[in-house]
Amino acid sequence: MKPNSEIRPVVRLHLWLETHEGIFFGLGRMMLLKKIHEGQSLRSAAKFLGMSYRAAWGKIKNTEKVLGVALIERKAGRRAGYRLTEDGIALMVCFNHWFKDVERYALRRGRKILPCAPIAFKGTSSSNPVDPLDDPVQKTFLLEGFHSP
Repeated sequence: MKPNSEIRPVVRLHLWLETHEGIFFGLGRMMLLKKIHEGQSLRSAAKFLGMSYRAAWGKIKNTEKVLGVALIERKAGRRAGYRLTEDGIALMVCFNHWFKDVERYALRRGRKILPCAPIAFKGTSSSNPVDPLDDPVQKTFLLEGFHSP
């Protein structure tokens, strides 16, 4: 089949990690952590993603249970909300990095073997131009792994 570079389908990926108990981390949970890291409350992060506070809380707590580490912690003050722990930041950064690697591979491979020229979906983590290895704090998390609370 002759390649047609005028056909530009969008590559959409749905990656997640699961155990025998079900999903424990994926793009949705990464986006929850990202919104919290950006300073949003858990409630507004959940609303942004179209889920209830209770669902968001449950997803985060399930991931913490599977990994055995805390991902979020209370800020100073009862009503100050939550912030990510070092492990929460590390998981967010590592998953994002892995997602981008898989997406880049899928695009390269697709362009090589498909009769078209696939392009990246603009709403994925790959639209974030920051490489985690450019940030010394994130680089430490990537190289050292997770820490116990």
